[in-house]
Amino acid sequence: MKGNALYRLVTEAFQAANWRSWPICLTLPPMAQCISSAVVSELIIKKSRFIGCVQPVPDRATAQAIVAGLRAQHPGAAHVCWALMAGGHSAAVDDGEPSGTAGRPMLEVLRHQDLEGVLATVVRYYGGIQLGAGGLVRAYTDSVAQALKGATKVPIVKVRTLKCSVPYAFEGMLRREIEAAGGVLQHVQHAAQVEFVFSLADTAANALVGLLNEAGQGRIIWVDVD
Repeated sequence: MKGNALYRLVTEAFQAANWRSWPICLTLPPMAQCISSAVVSELIIKKSRFIGCVQPVPDRATAQAIVAGLRAQHPGAAHVCWALMAGGHSAAVDDGEPSGTAGRPMLEVLRHQDLEGVLATVVRYYGGIQLGAGGLVRAYTDSVAQALKGATKVPIVKVRTLKCSVPYAFEGMLRREIEAAGGVLQHVQHAAQVEFVFSLADTAANALVGLLNEAGQGRIIWVDVD
């Protein structure tokens, strides 16, 4: 199935499911998110049973283990299809369904919701009635979309670790500024100077370093910056 046809079918499936956040994800700049826990949905379409699930995973190996577990739990299922966005890698597996009618539409749902570190699975018990390519795309899209409706999304915040040494007179100031920036102290060592190791959101790191350099008047030494 060509890209434009797939896009149209996925869009129609979202509209049929009244997935209101779909246009927002097309127009706003992407902000990677994960989900806090696994959510399951179940649909019956023309006697076929679709058990959808979305859940956080760290990598492909974990996803494959989960899929293997689902196959063992559902030996009578016709298909266990899945899609993954994790660690910058993606996967879309049709598991015997016509090419492009299951895994790819499921992956498109994750992509357009700007999700990262998420596995989507759909276990299908065949009901004896053919759905056709368009019906399959809508069924697998809707299974994932329905599960995501019940999921709690959490932003993925890239954390940066900073290391520096300062004169004792600056210790109080540095502690206050780190706290104000939402940073977390990991280690403080008192030697010839006070050595700090702390972490904070990457988006706030440059501003804090600039502020501290200005306040320290060249007396803050950055030992290492990750």
